[in-house]
Amino acid sequence: MLRDIDLNEISDGRLYTANDMVKADCMGCQGCSSCCQGMGDSIVLDPYDMYRLCTGLKTAPAALLASSLELGVVDGLILPHLKMNGTTDSCMYLNKDGRCSIHPFRPGFCRLFPLGRYYENDSFSYFLQTHECPKPGKAKIKVRKWIDELDFSRHEKFVSDWHYYLKPLQNYAMTSEDSEKIKALSIQILQTFYLLPYIEDVDFYEQFYQRLSK
Repeated sequence: MLRDIDLNEISDGRLYTANDMVKADCMGCQGCSSCCQGMGDSIVLDPYDMYRLCTGLKTAPAALLASSLELGVVDGLILPHLKMNGTTDSCMYLNKDGRCSIHPFRPGFCRLFPLGRYYENDSFSYFLQTHECPKPGKAKIKVRKWIDELDFSRHEKFVSDWHYYLKPLQNYAMTSEDSEKIKALSIQILQTFYLLPYIEDVDFYEQFYQRLSK
């Protein structure tokens, strides 16, 4: 999401790299699921999140959109996000014991929390959100270990490329008065990067960049 924020108000004022130590380790959360409650439409998915959910749950994108995901407007464009349970206002994937049932293939938003990304100069840094996680006594951990991506360098490149691909399109969508063109653009993005299934045994990043190049 495109946000105009004052880092000093929401963070410790520092920017981190992947190899920096940051006080974010909740040490297994120990039963706390506060970050899985009342998130509304904020857990927006990128194409890798969709691929990982479909692969992990052995289901198709359309089936996920019919069950645990919803579409919403994000800075002018329609994108998918995790759905909250209508009864408990908690994530649809939170089990009865208050634990994440999709933890091995959870979305990037969840992997990152309580960190955030600060984008500038065609790249990004990480920052620590100091008021979001109520768990006391968090330990220091290296950023890349906390986010827990197998191919971390490729994933960082993907995250950056996806952000800077969407940014001008979102700027256009928020300033244009041509609603039909904005709708057509959103549909094209959804069909190209989300609804067209990725082949499970073929490298995701190769498939993504093939689609991006078109």
